[in-house]
Amino acid sequence: MPLHARAPALHRSSHLLPTATARLRPCAAPAAKPRRRTLSSLVRASNSDPPQQQQVNLSVLRFTLGIPGLDESYLPRWIGLGFGALVVLNHLLSPPPTPAQLRSEALGLCLAAFSATLPFLGRFLEGADAASRVPLPEGSSQVFVMSENLSAVQKEDMAWASYVLLRNTNTTSVVIAIGDLFCVRGYWNPPANTSKYAMIEWFKSQMQQVGLVDLKDALYFPNSSDSQLVKILPDGILSVLAQPILSPDPANNETKTEGVILLASNANYAYSKKDRAWIRTVANKFQRA
Repeated sequence: MPLHARAPALHRSSHLLPTATARLRPCAAPAAKPRRRTLSSLVRASNSDPPQQQQVNLSVLRFTLGIPGLDESYLPRWIGLGFGALVVLNHLLSPPPTPAQLRSEALGLCLAAFSATLPFLGRFLEGADAASRVPLPEGSSQVFVMSENLSAVQKEDMAWASYVLLRNTNTTSVVIAIGDLFCVRGYWNPPANTSKYAMIEWFKSQMQQVGLVDLKDALYFPNSSDSQLVKILPDGILSVLAQPILSPDPANNETKTEGVILLASNANYAYSKKDRAWIRTVANKFQRA
């Protein structure tokens, strides 16, 4: 009789199954912890883009050395004077110079002189030196108040925006008004002996009277302030810029005024075209998504 061989049955070990399954199972990526993005973080992704296409927006930044008391606009002048002095010192300490060395030193002195005059040349081309800055009157005092109903993120955003506007432009006084939310910072002459709440209400009423809350286009007075703004502005102000905060309204196919940023300076022609474009970029950060 033919013999039928039967293969032994395969027994799967139960203790190997979880291990094999774990090897074949893809590992889930750890959940990303959401980050709070605010204007004061100095970088903000565009709210209109989807999360996977958001990119860091650096258009609002102005980079400085951060050294207290140092005006970076005069940095080329100090560099030119320093290197020019080194060229003269090298000429005095060197043996009788060769013609090639004399030509190199003359070229170095020309470059140093150009670097030293570069800040004045830039201001002349921009028209910023058309009038000098006047000192602030003694009655002006530094003010920094915000509406009490602001959230923590809104306070952080307004505090940062007001700081960079005062730091990076010729501004001495700034007001950021978005609806009923206000931030007042800089040198102002508010009514004496008023609380923070009363001061905010005073600025709100004054800006409503002059019609600044419904602006559609920016207003710029480079060498004189409007007569209607005299009640709001402190004494000694020579330039005023009112930049509206506009948000698109797809329903009506037009723009909607969300608020305004009022800037004042004690210098004529304080805001160049480049400054106004940068201030407009800061105002766009307060647009509603």
